Amino acid sequence: MELPEMESMATAIGVSVPVLRFLLCFVATIPVSFFHRFVPSSTGRHLYAAVMGGVLSYLSFGFSSNLHFFVPMLLGYASMVIYRPYCGIITFFIAFGYLIGCHVYYMSGDAWKEGGIDATGALMVVTLKISSCAINYQDGLLKEEDLREAQKKNCLLKLPSLLEYFGYCLCCGSHFAGPIWKSSEKGHPSPLGATLRSLLQAAFCMGLYLYLVPFYPLSRFSDPLYQEWGFFKRLSYQYMACFTARWKYYFIWSISESAVIISGLGFSGWTDSSPLKQRWDRAKNVDVLGVELAKSSVQLPLVWNIQVSTWLRHYVYERLVQKGKKAGFFQLLATQTISAVWHGLYPGYIIFFVQSALMIAGSRVIYRWQQATKGTMFKKILTLMSFAYTLLILNYSAVGFMVLSLHETLTSYGSVYYVGTVIPIVLILLGKVIKPARPARSKARKEE
Repeated sequence: MELPEMESMATAIGVSVPVLRFLLCFVATIPVSFFHRFVPSSTGRHLYAAVMGGVLSYLSFGFSSNLHFFVPMLLGYASMVIYRPYCGIITFFIAFGYLIGCHVYYMSGDAWKEGGIDATGALMVVTLKISSCAINYQDGLLKEEDLREAQKKNCLLKLPSLLEYFGYCLCCGSHFAGPIWKSSEKGHPSPLGATLRSLLQAAFCMGLYLYLVPFYPLSRFSDPLYQEWGFFKRLSYQYMACFTARWKYYFIWSISESAVIISGLGFSGWTDSSPLKQRWDRAKNVDVLGVELAKSSVQLPLVWNIQVSTWLRHYVYERLVQKGKKAGFFQLLATQTISAVWHGLYPGYIIFFVQSALMIAGSRVIYRWQQATKGTMFKKILTLMSFAYTLLILNYSAVGFMVLSLHETLTSYGSVYYVGTVIPIVLILLGKVIKPARPARSKARKEE
């Protein structure tokens, strides 16, 4: 049942009633997470996390949302109980298979573009949590010398109880941020200052998004007027449309980060500086300036969608590399393809993540040239080139992520002569020809 005021409120901020209901529940994760700190006993906190996560999901998306969560959650837990040696692999395919089925059934991307919303976005995060839990439990069987650093940090030696598992999967603070990882904590300072900073960032991001979005709508890419513009005007519009869309994500992640911080779970320790300073980056999902001022495409996974990027690095990318060997383009492309499928089966997603693999590979070529450059002036030129390259290719590629359809994606790319696809490929090919000499290692280094 909708309150009469909700329709007028939704109209005032330019969203649909379902989206407004989701946003209200999403903001409600902050007070809910605040009270999490005061629940007595770890059992009580697990129960509180599971119940409140389920309640907020129900209020956001309806009863069917929790049914969708419970199916892969229960199957994942069953695999850990029944067949631990391969429970991670089994759960990975079960959880992703179920998610893909929901992507196909609901076609959420179309609904989101038209102002609708469903539980698929939350299911995406639950999928990562379920998979990581089962994989960590499977890793607990390995010998310590066979584990990578991330595996040593996250492996589970003991099966979590069903209540602990449900509390972890449904914890509303990280329901949209992605899984968060444990850290060495020294004391529990007040989270209020860090929460306030995160909330102010969220307010700024939403304000800027609401101001810019009427000027740079995505519908413009299919408007005949857009095709009449010159090359540079079309390219600049692609940049501004993608720049505008990013602030929506900055808002969502800032709110989610606020909820985790105020619960006390966001504390990640103290700095090594004097005096000591608090660090509240355990659930940090974006570094806004790091994205907008990135000097290299390689930096982007470290500053954008950080928790999901961490999951992809630890549970996909590193595991595709054989021990003693270096990762290549195949591992990068496979990781980006899994990320694309996780987002949905729209052509725009697939094209964007293939593009991002090319973008990062091209950026690595520029980096190798930078490392081999001795002249200060030429090095500065390459640094500027890397920054401009990242700015151009990221915003060109991201159009596909936003418009989703194959026709609109190819039309927008073609309107700027596929410049963002051609340049990375040219750089990769040049990198095969122009191979800078590796810096000579010192004698002491060689003897090590």
